[in-house]
Amino acid sequence: MTSSAHDAALAVDSLWKIFGSGADKIIGSPDADLSRKDLQAKTGCVMAVKDVSFEVSPGEVFVVMGLSGSGKSTLIRLLTRLIEPTSGRVVMNGEEITGASDVELRELRRRHVSMVFQHFGLLPHRKVIDNVSYPLEVRGEDKAKRRARAKEMVDLVGLTGYEDSYPDQLSGGMQQRVGLARALAVDPQVLMFDEPFSALDPLIRRDMQNEVIRLHHEVGKTMIFITHDLQEALKLGDRILIMRDGEIVQIGTPAQVVGAPADDYVRDFVSEVPRSHVLTLRWVMRPPRPGEALDGPAMPADRIIRDAARGVLDADRPVRVFDGDEMVGVVDDEAILRVVVAEDEPIEEPAGADRPTTADTHVSARHDPVEQAAGR
Repeated sequence: MTSSAHDAALAVDSLWKIFGSGADKIIGSPDADLSRKDLQAKTGCVMAVKDVSFEVSPGEVFVVMGLSGSGKSTLIRLLTRLIEPTSGRVVMNGEEITGASDVELRELRRRHVSMVFQHFGLLPHRKVIDNVSYPLEVRGEDKAKRRARAKEMVDLVGLTGYEDSYPDQLSGGMQQRVGLARALAVDPQVLMFDEPFSALDPLIRRDMQNEVIRLHHEVGKTMIFITHDLQEALKLGDRILIMRDGEIVQIGTPAQVVGAPADDYVRDFVSEVPRSHVLTLRWVMRPPRPGEALDGPAMPADRIIRDAARGVLDADRPVRVFDGDEMVGVVDDEAILRVVVAEDEPIEEPAGADRPTTADTHVSARHDPVEQAAGR
């Protein structure tokens, strides 16, 4: 594990989870290179997570995305040892989780990490205020202090006035807000979401996505978000990890995933995403030409192309693109139209951009037994 892992909010190093007898003997053997289907046929073991490594920076929204059976839900459970890993290390805020005792794990789960699940898990016989304060009650805090904190969190998630309501009196979206308030009540260092909105209606789901973005801006927590929905991943994630058959296919920013897909699998995933809604000016800027006037309007390099399009098209000179105080290129009408009008044309990744992380993976059958093996 690199020295930077100690500065990361979360660092995962060579994490494996294989379900079945003799799983630990597979790692490092030729069987580890078999496809998931062939491994199960030969050994009876199921490869859920295979040699996964990544780091999450403090305050980052890190999205793990994949289809059903890709290993994403198993992965998030490994991070807090709700499922024991077969091999590998997990370090959270400088402390190794994989070597923690039961007492240390309980402390971690009570004070440093909160999880929000698809099924809200609210206590039906308790009012909203009492559901939100419950983890503080478990932690042993006095009633006045925990109710004051719970009221603060209820207000934060927009449920003021519903403190004395019961869960069955609330809509699905409101119940999930209670779940968010409960997760935030312990002031965790890391918030983990396991497909929390997949059971909600589309409009409510969109509202809840916006709520997560708002809360992130307000409280700045590190967030690990699991989803199978690409649009949700692109909307929420600072970076996205795409999984298939338990392995990493690509790690990158939304722009990298859409603009420079690692392979055909990712390319198919993003094929219907309008690139002008995701890519920034950095992807279409060019160096100034000799003698070209450099007195046009200025825009930041990280502005989304769709948001910049009208300003560029209205300008009578190329728009100057800035990264901080440094001018890094210019953008003209042609560059904008190439993306906005011809969404299907290829775009080269901008020079100097961080390359997305990729992993060589195989294509296997779409139906996978991972969810069953994980007890889901």
